[in-house]
Amino acid sequence: MKTDLVVAFLCCVLISKTTAASLTKSSHIIPSYSLSSALPSSSGSASSACSGNTATTRDEWCDYDINTDYTTTVPQTNVTREYYFNLESVTVAPDGRSRSAIAINGSIPGPTIEANWGDEVVVHLTNSLPASLQNGTSIHFHGIRQFWTNQNDGVVSITQCPTAPNNTITYKWRAMQYGTTWYHSHIGLQAWEGLFGGIIIHGPASANYDEDKGVIIMNDWDLNTVDQLFMSAQMDGPPTLDSGLINGTNVFGYDGNVNQTGTRFNTSFTAGTSYRLRLVNAACDTHYKFSIDNHTMTVIANDLVPIQPYQTNVLNIAMGQRYDVIVKADQVSVAKNFWLRTIPQNACSENANPKNIKGIVYYGDSPSTPSTTGYSYTDSCDDEAMSDLVPIVSETVSGAYYNKSEPVSLGKNGGSLYRWKLNSTSMHVDWEDPTLLEVYRGHHTWANVSGVVELPHKNKWTYIVIETTMSVPHPIHLHGHDFIVIAQGSGTYSGDGTTLANPPKRDTAMLPENGHLVIAFKTDNPGAWLMHCHIGWHTEEGFAIQFVERYTEIKPLIDYDVLHSNCKTWSAFQTGLSVEEDDSGI
Repeated sequence: MKTDLVVAFLCCVLISKTTAASLTKSSHIIPSYSLSSALPSSSGSASSACSGNTATTRDEWCDYDINTDYTTTVPQTNVTREYYFNLESVTVAPDGRSRSAIAINGSIPGPTIEANWGDEVVVHLTNSLPASLQNGTSIHFHGIRQFWTNQNDGVVSITQCPTAPNNTITYKWRAMQYGTTWYHSHIGLQAWEGLFGGIIIHGPASANYDEDKGVIIMNDWDLNTVDQLFMSAQMDGPPTLDSGLINGTNVFGYDGNVNQTGTRFNTSFTAGTSYRLRLVNAACDTHYKFSIDNHTMTVIANDLVPIQPYQTNVLNIAMGQRYDVIVKADQVSVAKNFWLRTIPQNACSENANPKNIKGIVYYGDSPSTPSTTGYSYTDSCDDEAMSDLVPIVSETVSGAYYNKSEPVSLGKNGGSLYRWKLNSTSMHVDWEDPTLLEVYRGHHTWANVSGVVELPHKNKWTYIVIETTMSVPHPIHLHGHDFIVIAQGSGTYSGDGTTLANPPKRDTAMLPENGHLVIAFKTDNPGAWLMHCHIGWHTEEGFAIQFVERYTEIKPLIDYDVLHSNCKTWSAFQTGLSVEEDDSGI
């Protein structure tokens, strides 16, 4: 297989509004920065909760509201939310079939991180995996901008070394956005062994609702671990996975089959009540369509961006993406039980049981097997229409001009293993030598396999054009930024169909098969930021580049003692057990 995939980088000037700030250091805590200068301005009284946010005033939040520009203003709460995570090896049976996995505090998904808009979040991660598993670890807080706190991004080989067994790392960041997202490991395929969980940052909403149901996390699942499947994925392409889970549970086998195992996810509705559901696609390689039979969804946010509400019956959600929806419980006259469906799209991956990843929404005291019929849909791996994803806080970007383009391909290496190439290289970075360590040491020459693209200038728009002639769509995720979706569609990008006036804004968007994706972001956040396909196999096969943004401003942001200590411990562990790095390194 091969592809003609093109990436172009474009820039135009934007006036600077931010400056670097002083460092708060600890020998054990990754640094965060003074909010008075490096981060957006804070105003208003400290608050741990906002009583003005009620079922009929969801657009209000303390002295702020849904129209407040969260990129320039963040509430000053003076509240810290602290979490202690213990990563351990477990045996689980989420669909009734036992297999090994890893879990945070004994659960898959892990505990949900909750905070209010403006709070500080501290997460202590202890790696209690047996040394014999040879597993380092990290946590990436997907979609969290880490504004001027790059070292907290949790990406091995980029912002840290892996954290070795019997060691603890602490992440510290400010909840400057609000909405729904998730965290996951960012080393190898470890996220899909069980290290993931939801994040809820409470804030205003663009439509009213009565109750918040919390996160609904959908992910694919197999009796074999992803590590066991990775070699076949490299040799033969992505494998067919067995099934999927909803909030960590599902059945294996169809209803009425005496051999069916496991338990379906279920949630109760009270007639007349409106519910907020926070949908997260945490899959390795499954694009879902989400629906609840007979019910209509009002979509109020994509990723961590509040949008103008729109209605749909079936929602596209790609790997890494999130949508917040409101559902009115208005169908009790039709039935007492309804299927909640997360349907894998076979247009971009294969699942052995695509019609059986279902939960139950029930009215009454307890659930029973529904007999309802699902909505019709076309099997596809598209994003929601750009015209539907209209941000509440509007932004207009300048016109683009090209200054660099390079082809990207998919082929096999000398070991006959598939490797993706983005920006003319298949990424391969070193666990023991992360980009931030290189920057701290003053190194400024990058190996081709590091996939570095330098963005030296302050506060400019950078435009990225990605094109493919291959019939494989890809969810593209950028760290450190929300990006603007300038264009998205079939064929080669011609410059037509470009949206510059308040286009969609998010952190993960689909590159369509045989199509193009054009995104833009401001260089307002110094650091080393990864951009990659969020299909687990593709990331590990090198489908990634990294932007080293404002190189000269990164070093003052680094807590060298923490970075070096973690790397020194990992290096000793890796050498002592002869741990081999056999993937992209991220």
